[in-house]
Amino acid sequence: MTHSMLAAIDDRRTTNMFDPAGHLTDAEIEKLVHLATKAPTSFNLQNWRFIAVRTPEAKARLRSMAWDQAKVTDAAVTFIICGQLADHRTIPARLAPSVDAGFMPAEVPSGWEGAAGSLYDNQPQRQRDEAIRTATFGAMTLILAAQAMGLGSAPMIGFDADAVAQGFGLSETDIPALLLAVGPAAPENWPQKPRRPLSDVLDFV
Repeated sequence: MTHSMLAAIDDRRTTNMFDPAGHLTDAEIEKLVHLATKAPTSFNLQNWRFIAVRTPEAKARLRSMAWDQAKVTDAAVTFIICGQLADHRTIPARLAPSVDAGFMPAEVPSGWEGAAGSLYDNQPQRQRDEAIRTATFGAMTLILAAQAMGLGSAPMIGFDADAVAQGFGLSETDIPALLLAVGPAAPENWPQKPRRPLSDVLDFV
């Protein structure tokens, strides 16, 4: 398991061309999102939403809001990955299963709720920042899950966020952070592009 995860990280590349005949079942899409939700969130808020855009009509509609990028429609599914504005009031319900399972003391949820309230309440920028962080963690985990399942993926920030929010019925607390196309890759894709040397990006202190 460890080896396959390291291989998924090492081998991952952005897929810009998908096989338009590629298909993912509902079960496969659910598996990808199930794995994505294993990513960490602040206070276990789990403040994310994954919208699997998969029908030809819905993908064409999304493509019109995403700079006409072909991968939106060629991929088997394109996810709208949203972070939700951090809301400390959701914490007791999010932590209840941990208390019920017996490994979290019953007093912890109220303590975390208070701490999160101090951090986020009346802090719109901090709430939004947390939403973006949450969506990004979830998206990266989904990308690695797709890679491990032999699928290509392509994150995209080129889209009209307001149009997507209106066109796909997002609430005011849903922040569409990115689109993520997933599906079987076409053979014409480039190999992984070389990365900068560690000497340029790593400091030991």
